[in-house]
Amino acid sequence: MNVFYNRQGVGDVLLITLASIPADVRTFERKEDVAKIVNSETGETAGYNLFNASAYIQTAETGPVEMNAEKLVALNEALRKNGFSEELTADFSPKFVVGFVESKEKHPNADKLNICQVQVGEETLQIVCGAPNVDQGQKVVVAKVGAVMPSGMVIKDAELRGVPSSGMICSAKELNLKDAPQEKGILVLEDSYEAGEPFIQS
Repeated sequence: MNVFYNRQGVGDVLLITLASIPADVRTFERKEDVAKIVNSETGETAGYNLFNASAYIQTAETGPVEMNAEKLVALNEALRKNGFSEELTADFSPKFVVGFVESKEKHPNADKLNICQVQVGEETLQIVCGAPNVDQGQKVVVAKVGAVMPSGMVIKDAELRGVPSSGMICSAKELNLKDAPQEKGILVLEDSYEAGEPFIQS
């Protein structure tokens, strides 16, 4: 679930995205302050637009909204008040974490891509990475599936040249870190970082 709010640009509307669907199969069901977005082919709920959002939930953010349990309760209450019985759920585990590159091998179908196995605590993710400086044994920053990058891009499971990839190994520039170098390359962390711990931007 990704939540977006920009009062100046969009108005007092909270945009809640649950799934990405093409515009030609997008239909809407409106009840008072809530418009439910539905995939007309599958019946899947793709999201909600909550109008007069400030009457239901307080947020000073512009852009992606950092969700927590309290905000989730407020959103579900807003849906109920407007006649929808669905219950929104969310995973609040950290989406930007420290990873340890356990292995790196060349992509069989792309010269500039590598297939990395990256340990992020209790799980190991396969991530296809095109950075020239990625290497086995590094501590790196991983944006897990569901992460929203500073650019607004949402990280999703993908397939790059036929190889599945879950997450992204980030550069300092992609993380919008102060004094990020302009040249291409991932951010390599000091060895004192622990794989799996949240990456907190200082």
